[in-house]
Amino acid sequence: MATITELKCALRETLESRGVLGQLKARLRAEVFNALDDQSEPRPALSHENLLINELIREYLEFNKYRYTASVLTAESGQPEVPLDRQFMANELKVVEDPSSKSVPLLYGLLSHFLNSSGDSGPKLFLRSSSAPSGTREANSLPGASDF
Repeated sequence: MATITELKCALRETLESRGVLGQLKARLRAEVFNALDDQSEPRPALSHENLLINELIREYLEFNKYRYTASVLTAESGQPEVPLDRQFMANELKVVEDPSSKSVPLLYGLLSHFLNSSGDSGPKLFLRSSSAPSGTREANSLPGASDF
């Protein structure tokens, strides 16, 4: 007859091989976060940029079946429970999709574009902040910015 230790090891290996153990840990983290979340402290207004960024991340998380991580993101960020329409996001980001790109998250397409760009704008892309979200530093005051 198996010892308790052997039974625990076998159960752990089975749960790990089925992917259940990771899901249970993620679910537990999400529930702990929800229990500790201070609902009395108002969240800052969700800027248009943060709404789009969070939605790109949520789409990526859900595509990769990181559902509990996505649920924590939604709860913590104040993102609407109902995801934004993909076509709306593509229009906001001025992205034109072909049929094959619609099968993966927009974030993959954006990354692919920058990884495969021919460098038309020079060796580096110059980024400019349209507006810094409230409570964050301006781009020119980032730590280490003077190091470059």
